[in-house]
Amino acid sequence: MGIGPSLTFNNGVEMPAFGLGVFQSSKEDTAAAVRTALEAGYGLIDTAAGYQNEAEVGKGIRDSSVARSEIFITTKLRTRDFGYESALRAFDASLTELGVDVVDLYLLHWPVPRIFENTVASWRACERFLAEGRARAIGVCNFTPAQLSTLMEQTEVVPALNQIELHPFFVQADHSETHRKLGIVTQAWSPIGGIQRYRGDGSAERDPLRHPVIAELARKYGKTPAQVVLRWQLDLGHSPIPKSINPQRILENADIFDFALLPEEVAAVSALDTGHRGGPDPNTHGPT
Repeated sequence: MGIGPSLTFNNGVEMPAFGLGVFQSSKEDTAAAVRTALEAGYGLIDTAAGYQNEAEVGKGIRDSSVARSEIFITTKLRTRDFGYESALRAFDASLTELGVDVVDLYLLHWPVPRIFENTVASWRACERFLAEGRARAIGVCNFTPAQLSTLMEQTEVVPALNQIELHPFFVQADHSETHRKLGIVTQAWSPIGGIQRYRGDGSAERDPLRHPVIAELARKYGKTPAQVVLRWQLDLGHSPIPKSINPQRILENADIFDFALLPEEVAAVSALDTGHRGGPDPNTHGPT
């Protein structure tokens, strides 16, 4: 399923390590991007109810020449739908939008610290989807190690995956280590450093792709800086899901399976960590 390596969840389900994200992809662009990615060999498509493009993801899947059995679909429960009964309704709505009977991975999109009991109730709904076979695996996004611990103390199923902001300027090594100990896959959103890049001034201090360490590795391997960063993610055992609607960029992002970084090069990229988050703080996030 898909190009490149696969990662195995704690329940035995396999997921392609590399995929396409569609955050902020417009309705007009999403279906074509999904089709392009699938026909280029991507096996994983990551969407969310909050992205408001699940229907277009479904269309891209149906328009492609790739069988559903070869496609790993992830979607997410938005925080405004947290709660047991509301999660049941939202899950059904996502399946309808996608045009599928089963999703491969269903995630809680954010923790809600102020009303964590709703987060727990939503996870119990996810456990039901898993037991019914309508989700092949369940996981979370943006949970801190402490939030994971609290969730696991009150529920039965250990999350299969935690999708977090993770790129060379925000490595979150403590999260990855916690995941490793718990048997949870680490998936990276903004895997190249997108939020900081778009907000920045184009300098090496704000854009990982302009940093001399990454630029030199790109020259050494005859790759683009983005390809080096995505390879770094894979070499760390992470699952990167870069977003693009540009067909050439979609193909370029996937051209990372003919080289690997040396351990000392992986460490050099990781050492660029600034500790500065680009997205919301999971400790203060509220319903959206």
